[in-house]
Amino acid sequence: MCDHPLSDRLLDWYDTHARTLPWRVPPEQSRQGRRADPYRVWLSEVMLQQTTVAAVKAYFDVFTKRWPRVQDLAAAADEDVMAAWAGLGYYARARNLLKCARVIAYELDGRFPDTREGLQALPGIGPYTSAAIAAIAFDQPATVVDGNVERVMARLHAVPTPLPAAKPELTARATALTPPDRCGDYAQAVMDLGATICTPRNPACSLCPWRADCAAHAQGIAAELPRKTRKAPKPIRQGTAFVGRRVDGAWLLERRPPSGLLGGMLGWPGSDWAEDPAPTPPPASGHWTPLTGEVRHTFTHFHLRLRLQVAHLPDTSTPSRGQFISGDAFDPDDLPTVMAKAFHLSRDWFDGSD
Repeated sequence: MCDHPLSDRLLDWYDTHARTLPWRVPPEQSRQGRRADPYRVWLSEVMLQQTTVAAVKAYFDVFTKRWPRVQDLAAAADEDVMAAWAGLGYYARARNLLKCARVIAYELDGRFPDTREGLQALPGIGPYTSAAIAAIAFDQPATVVDGNVERVMARLHAVPTPLPAAKPELTARATALTPPDRCGDYAQAVMDLGATICTPRNPACSLCPWRADCAAHAQGIAAELPRKTRKAPKPIRQGTAFVGRRVDGAWLLERRPPSGLLGGMLGWPGSDWAEDPAPTPPPASGHWTPLTGEVRHTFTHFHLRLRLQVAHLPDTSTPSRGQFISGDAFDPDDLPTVMAKAFHLSRDWFDGSD
């Protein structure tokens, strides 16, 4: 890692154009020695994995107001954290968030390690997140490479190799430009450049501080890079969910197993999700009615088509799986997105049959 005119130019640009984000220290304060809170950096980086900044801001605000320190998060009930995470997706992140918070709070006296190696030893923290925390919170000379940085490097150097095969070269290119000082500001500057100027479509090259040195711009191919290897189409899985409500307004829900897809989250009892799932009996006795239409949802590795069956259940109902949650305690916002979709699709049936 070394000083480079490109790095200096980008930091000058960042000093004027840095995004204002709730987990950041502004560059004028960073230059005076103030460092970002590692808890807030870690929380934001975990939330931002495969999620947009716009989607994360509201969740970050809820988490930091409810659990302002890592010790507060560590002491929280699992179900409260999972409910607060509902809708953000990729729920293994929330489970690892709790595991990591508890290691830091109970084994490390509430202090985050200040090196990549120490950070990466924690649950749920991989190479990218450890580099981001080390650089942004501790100003360590760590190279932070996310999708924005890959795109900027691919264009700056006109790298023709498609992703993901190009990752090692793009990381090496990014490392060569990472300065020994203001490492956190520089890491955020490259990400901001990709997010606001060197965007996937229609990059604003005329506003870019690196335009004069950009090989892709010189060749007129900036919008074509980075190239990507075509992905195989996602398979489609089917399933059935049973949405039941007791006469007194309580809903029949179950908490999914702690590991696996949507692990630890509340949801509607139902079948396995498979290309050809086996028939599954309802979780309680009642007159179950199939709904017209289906819930459609896309996960990382497959598309889901979820059929619904609905029923009014007697107050004396004893379910074979799941438990009733009173109408006053039930909040559909505590459900993961696919289960919330099932609730909203079934709500008209319940409203019309009351």
